[in-house]
Amino acid sequence: MVDRPLSAREIRVIETNAIALGATIDSLMENAGRAVAEEAVRNLPPAPAHVAVVAGTGKNGGDGFAAAHYLGQWGYTPQLWVVRAPAEIRSGATRRCYERVAHHHPTRVGIPTAAELAGCPLLLDALLGIGQAGALRSPYREAVEAVNASGAPVLSIDIASGLGTDVAVRPRWTVTFTAPKEGMSSENSGAITVRDIGIPEAARREAGPGEFHLYPVPHGARSVRVVVVGGGPFAGAPALTAAAALRAGAERATILAPHPAAGRIQAFSPNLVVRTVGEEHFRPTDLEPLLEELKTQHPAALALGMGAGRDPETLALFSRLVAELDRSTPVLVDADALEAAYSTPPRAGGAPLLLTPNEGELHRLFPELPEATEARIALLRAHASKHAVSWLAKGEPDVIVAATGSYVNRHHTPAASVSGAGDVLAGVAAFLLGSGLSGLEAARLASYWVGDTGRNAQEAMSFGVVATDLLERLPLALKRGLDGIRETGG
Repeated sequence: MVDRPLSAREIRVIETNAIALGATIDSLMENAGRAVAEEAVRNLPPAPAHVAVVAGTGKNGGDGFAAAHYLGQWGYTPQLWVVRAPAEIRSGATRRCYERVAHHHPTRVGIPTAAELAGCPLLLDALLGIGQAGALRSPYREAVEAVNASGAPVLSIDIASGLGTDVAVRPRWTVTFTAPKEGMSSENSGAITVRDIGIPEAARREAGPGEFHLYPVPHGARSVRVVVVGGGPFAGAPALTAAAALRAGAERATILAPHPAAGRIQAFSPNLVVRTVGEEHFRPTDLEPLLEELKTQHPAALALGMGAGRDPETLALFSRLVAELDRSTPVLVDADALEAAYSTPPRAGGAPLLLTPNEGELHRLFPELPEATEARIALLRAHASKHAVSWLAKGEPDVIVAATGSYVNRHHTPAASVSGAGDVLAGVAAFLLGSGLSGLEAARLASYWVGDTGRNAQEAMSFGVVATDLLERLPLALKRGLDGIRETGG
């Protein structure tokens, strides 16, 4: 189980990953129902005491139906109110739990009155779970009001229905699953008990298909603009990063590069916007022109270092640039700019700073780098806490670390471990940072998404995958990922 409170989105990520690892919606719901029933028994008179279950037609209702089944098996007398027509149950798991209990216990369809619920020794609130959003509507609003007006002691399932809105159930107890939920307190949730329902540990520690819940689906025109500062001796790396940001969903990708790399980059694709700053390679004298360009571009996120080279003048430029950047702009740092950002003062209270070294670059930053994954995580987490940065250390596995948590990603293939793949990863992560994700969230989704793209490319092309193949397949991998999380609704 997880000790820290989690958002509804994070819970969806974990549950989807659990299903990908072999858990089923039915087994999770069955385990949740049994956990609720066990907690209910702690607060009920001896069997055959009555217990009222007021349920919706979603998965929270399914948990309530499963709890009613177990309570009935143990000699108690459940009475069910389903506030919407059972025909509206969409989840197969919820329907199976409903049909099992409805055949054996009194079941009414509609909103109970406060008088009907009054005097019940315990009432299970199974109306709404983490999927609720916005003000409550009928019939849920009236059902919550009836529950509160009844005066019956209430045990809420997962969260109190309506939590965070103007009308919410006021439970005496809440049994929640896997982790506390954001916004829960003893004042609005009563005594909180966290129960394990069979989520595999790997679903909480390893990136999986559930990470696509983090994707910022646009609700209008694409608007995220990414700026890449890179190039010099190399032109392909910044071009791949910018193109990947576009393929991930950015509206515009602009590259600031020295001459003559800028011309070679522009030839890569007409989709890229290229601005020339400096000659041959970046120098400290390019600092002011770069800062002026960034003010003009108003990027949602910035990516630094790709293909810039390790000339001492270039490294000095990046050290000064990192220190001067507007701290309200998320920044991804890769390749030749890593050493400048590695030792930067903390960006406390600022936008995310994400570092994305490969194995060789990580060894350069940490000469005593341990080989064991857990030891490596501990080292990076200590640095992340001290410097307020996040890490996406590419390797086998990818190690993803921030002060708030750590993950690994094993979902990739050696066939896509090709020059330029890290630049594609950087572009995807930069877009996600610009969309408002934290450094940890952007790294998790980018790592899994690009890894999945590589696996799909290998299936189609065997071992001849190159970085531009990943570019072409990023949108297809995204579509499969978003379709997949919709299909896990049960």
